[in-house]
Amino acid sequence: MAGASDKARFYLEQSVPELQEFERKGIFSKEEITTITKKRSDFEHTLNSRGSRPSDYVRYAEFETNLEALRRKRVKRLGVKASGHNGQKRIFFILSRGTRKFHADIGLWMEYIEFARKEKAYKKLNDILTSVLRLHPAKPDLWIYAAHCSMDTQADMTSARSYMQRGLRFCKNSKLMWLEYAKLETIYIAKIAGRRKILGLDIDRTQKVGEDGPNSDMVALPEITAEDINPSLNKDDAVDEIALQNLAAAPVFTGAIPIAIFDAAMKQFQDETRFAGQFFDMFAQFDRLPCIQHILKHVVGYLNQVSPDSITTAICMFRSPLIGIESVSPQFASALGQSLDRLNTSLRKLSSLKADLSKSAIQWILPIILTEIDMDPSIKKVLLSSLRKFCRILDETKGTSQTNGDLLADFIRNLRENGQEKDATYLERIGSKQSSANEKTLQAQDALVR
Repeated sequence: MAGASDKARFYLEQSVPELQEFERKGIFSKEEITTITKKRSDFEHTLNSRGSRPSDYVRYAEFETNLEALRRKRVKRLGVKASGHNGQKRIFFILSRGTRKFHADIGLWMEYIEFARKEKAYKKLNDILTSVLRLHPAKPDLWIYAAHCSMDTQADMTSARSYMQRGLRFCKNSKLMWLEYAKLETIYIAKIAGRRKILGLDIDRTQKVGEDGPNSDMVALPEITAEDINPSLNKDDAVDEIALQNLAAAPVFTGAIPIAIFDAAMKQFQDETRFAGQFFDMFAQFDRLPCIQHILKHVVGYLNQVSPDSITTAICMFRSPLIGIESVSPQFASALGQSLDRLNTSLRKLSSLKADLSKSAIQWILPIILTEIDMDPSIKKVLLSSLRKFCRILDETKGTSQTNGDLLADFIRNLRENGQEKDATYLERIGSKQSSANEKTLQAQDALVR
């Protein structure tokens, strides 16, 4: 124990000049200095003993964080000159000691990383990430966290991409890594597309209004350009239309990188259909991406090639036409017709999977009906008719108890258990019209009333 006491005394002595300055400038009173010294002494003796735990380092860091926040407030209120002592450096030192002693504790590493992010100490943050990844290269979550940290905190896509690529070398069998890498690249495309829209670069600058344009009945006036006003204008200062067109046609905007990641993942996992469906679901979240249909078309084409008769392929096929199209868009009606045609074709082709396809179709239709307020009445009528059709299929399909309506009642109950009360209530109303005599449906209605 003498060794532990010596270490504790050594670390405490290093803080003496800091505490003396606090007292001299009136930031803390003598009694408060005594309390701070006692708390630090207790922590240091605990940390340097054999029975120390990672939580002890976290509690010590929290104490110093609160102390530093109080010091900053008092310095600001008293108007005294800031001291040369840095509480941030002390907290970093405590957490560094903890991670060196308990290098296998991921929770302690995350406390260290989060503190660096909060303090915007990016150089320190990169050093910490490098250290933890060197010690734990087989943990996919750490590589994913480091990549998102680089992109979100430092806007450094090059480093984020490097983390993902290096992580896949160590965790090539992690499906999460492949999905998150593709998601990262898709987010990057969405951010660039958003910036282009803000700058007005997503508009075809060479497009001219035709004779049938909104101002076709107006007197056409000659266009005045900057060159007419200032003939000496250097051509290099003007907007380079060719450069803008080339930028719009770059592979990054067409979704080439996410597609390449998808192809590599399918090769790694030997054409696993369900995994391809997970990629489809992830890509479908970016429904406002200009190239989303190109990406989804590639995924659906791949599924049709490797497993044309699987339920995953059928679901992706009927969902894809409507993704990215708003209900008020002129293209919505034709896209909906295409989706329903594909769905009906799959129902005829995969008769043994009618119930599963109907469940997926119901989950696809319900949000459209319940969220789209300004929908055309004729389109809503088609959707309601389709919804009743799929409810009827579930109602007429026997479940595990060999009773008609079991699947519909179970499906409604699962929606309610997942917190989708609004969907469950609406579907229950539709289902009750289809089969009011179904015992399980009536039980579900009674439970709702109670």
